Amino acid sequence: MLTDFHNHLERGSLTLDYLKKFTDEAARKNIAHFGISEHAYHFYQTKDILSNPWVEERRYYDMNDYVSLFHQAWDEGIDVKMSVEMDYTPGKHAEMKKFIDSYDFDYIIGSIHWVDGFGIDLKEYLHEWDKRNVEDVYIKYFDQVVTLAQSNLFDIIGHLDLVKIFQYVPANEQFLLEQYERAAAALAESKTCVEISTAGLRKPIGQLYPDPRLLEMCFKKGVPICLSSDAHVPEDVGADYSKAVELAKATGYQSLMTFTKGQAKEIPLP
Repeated sequence: MLTDFHNHLERGSLTLDYLKKFTDEAARKNIAHFGISEHAYHFYQTKDILSNPWVEERRYYDMNDYVSLFHQAWDEGIDVKMSVEMDYTPGKHAEMKKFIDSYDFDYIIGSIHWVDGFGIDLKEYLHEWDKRNVEDVYIKYFDQVVTLAQSNLFDIIGHLDLVKIFQYVPANEQFLLEQYERAAAALAESKTCVEISTAGLRKPIGQLYPDPRLLEMCFKKGVPICLSSDAHVPEDVGADYSKAVELAKATGYQSLMTFTKGQAKEIPLP
C-alpha cells in the first residue's frame, strides 16, 4: 500500500503512452496509490499566480489537454490520480484557490521554489547563493512554509526542506531547529501532510526530504505523511523507497495518507 503522488510528465509528452510508462513502473514497484502532479507554472491558466522570465519560457500547456489525458487514462481503467504541484506564491491566495477549485483534482501539492525572485533549487540561480546570507534565505523560506500551511489550500507540502538542495545549510544548529519547529507547528494546525521524498538522494545534498529531525517534530505534533519520488522520468518512480519507508518507521509512523477527489484517507504503512 505504498504511495507516490509527486511525479512529472514534463520531460516527455502529455500522451497516454507516456503516462503509461509511469503507471507501469508504479505497478511494477507495488505502488498502489499513484498520481501525476505536473508543475502548475507550465499551464497558461496559472499566469496570474506566478510569472517571471524563467517561468514564462516554460509555460506551454493548457489545462484542458491535461484533464483530457486523465480522462483517457480513466476510460482505459488506469488508476492514476490527477494533481498539480503549485508554487506557493505569497499574496496570491485568492488566485491559487480559484485555480484549484476550477478542476476536479484528487489532491494538490504546494511547494516553495522561489524566495524573493530567487529560484533556490535552480542551477541557473546557483551563483546567487554565494551573494546571500544563508540564514536570511532560510528565514524567508520557512516563513513561506508557515503561510503555506496556514492557507490550508494544499493537501501535501512538497520536499519540505528543499532549501538545503545545494548543501547551503546554516552552521547554527539551534537556528535551524527553530525553523523546523515553527514549520512543524504550522503544519500541525493545517490539513497539509508532509511527503517523505526520495528526490533529495538524487540531488547535491544526497539526503531524503525532510531532515529526520524535522520529520520527528512533525510526528510528535501529529502531522501525517505520504511517500513521493518526485520522478521526472519513469524509471525514478518509487526510487529508493526502502530508505523512505525505513525513515518513516524509525520516526514512529505506522500509516500513510492517500487522497481521492480532495478526501484524505489513512492507510497502513507496509
